[in-house]
Amino acid sequence: MIKIVHYLNQFFGQIGGEDKADIPPLVRHEPVGPAMAFAAQLKDIATVSATIICGDNYIAGNQEQAIETIMGFIREEKPDLFLAGPAFNAGRYGPACGAVCAAVAAELHIPVITGMYPENPGAELYRDKALIIRTANSVAGMRQAVTAMSALARKIATGVPVGPAAVEGYLPTGHRRNIWSDRTGAVRAVDMLLAVLDGKDEEAGTELPMPVFDEVVPAAPLADPARARIALVTEGGLVPRGNPDGLESSRASKYLRLSLEGLQTLAPESFQTVHGGYNNAFVNADPCRLLPLDVCRELVAEGVIGELADYCFTTTGNGTSYNNSKEFGKAIAAALKADNVQGVILTST
Repeated sequence: MIKIVHYLNQFFGQIGGEDKADIPPLVRHEPVGPAMAFAAQLKDIATVSATIICGDNYIAGNQEQAIETIMGFIREEKPDLFLAGPAFNAGRYGPACGAVCAAVAAELHIPVITGMYPENPGAELYRDKALIIRTANSVAGMRQAVTAMSALARKIATGVPVGPAAVEGYLPTGHRRNIWSDRTGAVRAVDMLLAVLDGKDEEAGTELPMPVFDEVVPAAPLADPARARIALVTEGGLVPRGNPDGLESSRASKYLRLSLEGLQTLAPESFQTVHGGYNNAFVNADPCRLLPLDVCRELVAEGVIGELADYCFTTTGNGTSYNNSKEFGKAIAAALKADNVQGVILTST
């Protein structure tokens, strides 16, 4: 029987939600939350001896200190394999899982496995340091994620060679390894070419997938901000109090245009944020922390900015898909251009 230690955030560790996101690391000497599902699927070969839990805000703001505390718990357990998450598309949880996995692999030299949606920022940061199972966008895919992560853990624990990413379901790590094939490279290349010629592109595949990057040409700097028309845009989930338009707290399907006409500031009685990916208490207490309308009005009065548009565009960046984000950006940019806006102040979380 091998020993497993599992890392979770405060939500999946059954401590609480955003109100508990600042808790420092703690250890439970038993499986908790998703760790129970892993313990059940691997019960014939492994035990989950401990679950380590840490608040998303705490590890994001105190990563070095948090990881050292977490590593202390792990050293005491002496695990044979380490699991984290799955984090799905949670923007703080994913990088936390990746950072802890990277620290465990670097110091203890044991296998580390986590799970994330491919667009999670943690996936890009840590895919070369941990095996990251590809998961669904949300916790609705928990069952499938646990099954896939458990299958990979079982292979590793029983000494079965781990295959390539496309076969095992993890995100490509960037590492290439030689494998034996019963067909020469020439034969495989011709087979792929014939498949393409037959219109069977999916069957053709490739043995050397190349990354695809968007190229965005930066706009030229403003020649004279004092004469420019400026607009405010945010992906921080700003909405009128009560969220009458129903902007989602994550995985946004829309963006909003809000009127700023006649406003010198954003009163907390009138505006709030619905973004579910950060501690929004500070923005709800003072919405200008997110959208600096008050400062922009001052800059206009001082002549630093020529003019401020009497509206803003807002959406929620938390977990929002790449395709939706791209479409939002195109539509917002077109509207701003049509309104003769020369510059944008884009605020994030």
